[in-house]
Amino acid sequence: MICKNCKRLLPQQINYCNGCGGKVIRNRLTMRNLFEDFAYRYLNVDNRFFRTFRHMFSKPEAVIESYINGTRKKYVDVISYFAIAITLTGFYIYVLTNFYPDAMSDHMLSGYGGELNQEIQAKQTSFMTKYSSLMMMAYIPLYAVFAKIIFFNKKKFNFTEILVIFLYVQAQTSIVTSVLMVFLLVFKVDFMVISLLLFPFMLFYNAYCLKRLYQLSLQGIILRTMAFVGLFVGVFILLGIGFALWMALTESGQEMIEAQKALIETSKNKN
Repeated sequence: MICKNCKRLLPQQINYCNGCGGKVIRNRLTMRNLFEDFAYRYLNVDNRFFRTFRHMFSKPEAVIESYINGTRKKYVDVISYFAIAITLTGFYIYVLTNFYPDAMSDHMLSGYGGELNQEIQAKQTSFMTKYSSLMMMAYIPLYAVFAKIIFFNKKKFNFTEILVIFLYVQAQTSIVTSVLMVFLLVFKVDFMVISLLLFPFMLFYNAYCLKRLYQLSLQGIILRTMAFVGLFVGVFILLGIGFALWMALTESGQEMIEAQKALIETSKNKN
C-alpha cells in the first residue's frame, strides 16, 4: 500500500503514514465519510482550531511560544489563524453593509441631515469592505513598534517574534469581536453600545497576553498599558493633524471641504 500524500510504501494494517502523518484512506468518498471528515476537522472540540482558540484565553503564552520555539503541530500556525480572523471580519462587514446598513448612520454627523449621512456612510462602508484586511494588517507592525519601545528593557522577544505575538492576539480579538458583532446586530443592540463594550475587552486582552508572555506584575502591566495607550493616542493625534494640514493646503483637500460645506447647506435648506 502506498501513502496517497507522500507516496511512501506502507504496511497494509497501518492507519496513519509514519512518514507524513496523513490518515490512510481505504474507502471511496461518500456523503457519510465526507461529513465525518468535516466534523472531525472542524467541529471536534479537540481539533487544532478550537484548541488554539481556547488556549489563547487560558494560556496564550503556550500557543504563541510554541510557534516561536518551533512546535507547529499542536496549534494552528499564526498565518492560518490570522487568515481565519480576516475571513470572519470580512463576513461581519458583509452582514453589516448588506443587512444592517443603517446601524452606524444614527451616530454619524446626525446634525447635518440625511443626505450628508448617506454619502459619508456609503464612503465609509465601501472603504471598510475594500480595505478591512489591509487595516487589520497595518496595525500589527505599529503595535510591534510600540511594544518594542515600551518593553525596551525586556529582551525576551525580538521584533519578528513580537510581530507573531500581535498576529495571534489581533486574530483572537478579531474572531471574538466579529462573531459577537454579528450576534448583537441580529438582536438589534445599538452599534455604539457594541463598540463601547468591545474596546475595553480588546485593551484588557492585549494587556493580559503581554503580562503572561513577559511575566509581569499587575502594577508593571498597568503602567506599560498606559504607556501603550499614550503612544497610540499620540500617533493618531499626529495623523489627525497631518490630515487636517493636507486638507487645508492641498487642492484635493479644499475640494473635499467645499463639497462637504455644500452638502451641509443643502441639508439645512431642506430642513
